[in-house]
Amino acid sequence: MQLLQQWLSDFVAWWTPDRGLEVLGFITGLFYIYYEYHANAKVWIATIIMPAISIWVYYRAGIYADFGINIYYFIMAIYGYWHWTRHKSHRTEKQKKSELPITHTPSRVWLPWAAVSAAIYFGIAAILIYLTDSTVPWIDAFTTALSITATWLLARKYIEQWWAWMAVDAVCVGLFIYKGIYFYAVLYFIYTAICMAGYIKWKRLMNVQK
Repeated sequence: MQLLQQWLSDFVAWWTPDRGLEVLGFITGLFYIYYEYHANAKVWIATIIMPAISIWVYYRAGIYADFGINIYYFIMAIYGYWHWTRHKSHRTEKQKKSELPITHTPSRVWLPWAAVSAAIYFGIAAILIYLTDSTVPWIDAFTTALSITATWLLARKYIEQWWAWMAVDAVCVGLFIYKGIYFYAVLYFIYTAICMAGYIKWKRLMNVQK
């Protein structure tokens, strides 16, 4: 009984409002990756909820670039849902059951996408170095810049978005462990593994929709 009381006491001391938000963000993130895996437009509903939670978590941890990107995520969630579902009204009854088709990123997009990603990366890094007290400016800038452009790839339903997210998620695992945000570290470890399966899943869906 004394051992149980000690465990409960330690848990109460450990469980803070910030920790509760981490757990809520973790649960919402699982719904997000589930719907993304199945190429379901409901992924954007989770994308609206997660920023509201993550803004506070990232700000408290001093991960300022990821804090700011959540405003962008909210806007892109609205755009992504509209872009994925707006095609239905222009299809036959049979086609209306499906949403925007999955496609490969057009070759003409790669160079501008890489250039924009690099520009955002160095711009964010400079802001973090000179205007904040961030202790992880280059890593924070990397995950933020690539997340910005990866979200756009997802909104366009390009299959290569999985590769971009895989890079982001793998780096975030180490970043969150370093910052002590352990629930998010576990969540992003799961994300990294699911990215591999997600790419394969979307490839199968592409073959089916042809």
